[in-house]
Order: sequence, then C-alpha cells, then structure tokens
Amino acid sequence: MIGPIVRRVRTSGGDGLRRALAGDQALQPTDLASAEDPGLFGPGTPIWRVHGDSAMLIGGLRTLFLQTLHPLAMAGVSDHSDYRHDPWGRLHRTGRFIGATTFGSTEAAHQQIELVHRVHQRVVGTAPDGRPYAANDPHLLRWVAVTEIDSFLSAYRAYGSGKLTDAEADTYVAEVGRIAELMGSEPMPASVAELDEQLEAFKPELAVGAQAREAVRFLVAPPGVPLALRGPYALLTAAAVGQLPSWARAKLGLPVPPLVDPLAVRPAATVLTRTIGWLMTDGERETALAERLDQPAA
Repeated sequence: MIGPIVRRVRTSGGDGLRRALAGDQALQPTDLASAEDPGLFGPGTPIWRVHGDSAMLIGGLRTLFLQTLHPLAMAGVSDHSDYRHDPWGRLHRTGRFIGATTFGSTEAAHQQIELVHRVHQRVVGTAPDGRPYAANDPHLLRWVAVTEIDSFLSAYRAYGSGKLTDAEADTYVAEVGRIAELMGSEPMPASVAELDEQLEAFKPELAVGAQAREAVRFLVAPPGVPLALRGPYALLTAAAVGQLPSWARAKLGLPVPPLVDPLAVRPAATVLTRTIGWLMTDGERETALAERLDQPAA
C-alpha cells in the first residue's frame, strides 16, 4: 500500500514531469482512446507498452542523434526548426504526436497526422550540398520513421520495465510503420529483420556536415537546462549514445569507451528511468485513460 504522503509526492512529481515533457500540448481526456474507440491499436498492444514506458526518453534522444546523419533530413531541421531557441516546444509537439497516434482516439490520431502533414508542406528548401529537400518526401519520412522505431525498440529492450518477445518486437515495428505510411512514407518494414535491412540500405546516404555537428553539440550540452536537471539529462544522454550503433557513434564522433556503458551508465540510467516511470504512472492521463477503457488505473 502507498501511504498518503508518498502518494502526494508521487502525484506531484508525476504532474511536474508531465508538464515539463508535454507542456500545453498534453492530450485532453476527450482525446484519448476509449472502450468504444480503442484508437489505431488499442490497449495491450506492443506499441502501447513501448510508448508508455519511460525508456522512451532515452529512445527519443537516440533518435535525434541518429537522424542528424541524413543531410537532407538535417537540413530541414536546421532551416525550419526552432530547436536552438525552443527545444521544449519541439519536445512537446513530438510528444503530442506520439501520444495521439498511440493512445488517442481514431479521430485524434488522424487529426495529428493531418496536422503534421500540413506543417511539413512548408518544410522545403535546399541543403548545403545543393540538393532540394522536402519534409513530406516519402523517402525522408521513411528515414525518420525507421530511426524512431529502431531507437524506441532498442531503448525499451535495454531500459524498459517490461520485455518483448521476438514476435511482439516484429508487431511493434509493423505498428509504428503503419503510422509512417499514413503520413505518406515509402513502404515500411514489417519485422525487425526488415527494419535492419532498411537501416543498412540508408548508410550510403549518410554523412556528417556542419549542421549535424551543430545539432550534436546542442544535444550533448543544450543551453538553459535547469541546474537540477543537468545530471539526469547527462545520464539519459550517455545512455542514448551508448545505445547508438557503433558505426553511427563513429560518424558522429561520439565514441563510448569499452565497458563504460554497461558498468556505469546502464545501472544508473535504469534506476533513473524506473523512478521517472514510477512517478508518472499515477498521473491524470493514466487515470483518465483507464476510466475510458473501463480498466483499473495503475
């Protein structure tokens, strides 16, 4: 049993974390899936388990590092994103998209997909190497999606509070791929093996330019992080870098000394993600979602 003081601390801490991670972009109870409309996937699916876990914080950072490797995708971010001055805003919008397409009603999910598609229509330009880019390019959409799938799955398997069988991991890949295809991407992988093949096929397109190096420096040491959050952020970043493929770390100049990640970073990051998960499982979104699904709250 959880005592009243501990429960208050848990609720207060969870609400504070949720405000930091979602801001004013948090889903409203009416946006959530329900027993009558379970959304695109529904409770109990691998995507609900993975995207509801605090290991997503590590997976999200890993995704950002990995995505800098594609010059056209990086050009779009550099030219059109305000990540240098408003990193929290980007985090909040990304969190809303993931939340709506995972836990939202069918209508909320499709509204978010259409909104992002409209925003992407304005994200066009020319990369430093002279090539044109467009955020709605089906090929670039696939790159962004496969990096997200690979990163979230990798982080969950290393730091998540649960486990996925190989078959469930394949299902997860296909579930997120469905969202990407609704966005207009090229055909997405339907299994972990196909995911690995698609990532491998992108390698000849990858390179690290000035825009990527600037983004990596920002991710490693973003300005304006409150003093109390610098330690946890540095730990999450180290865990994310440790989860990157060795070839990606080498390209980005982010080598991890042998044994440092498993012996030092991983235990500490595991404790941190478990604590964050514990704080956030008693919040308003989980309670509202459980009520709409006619399930007991966590």
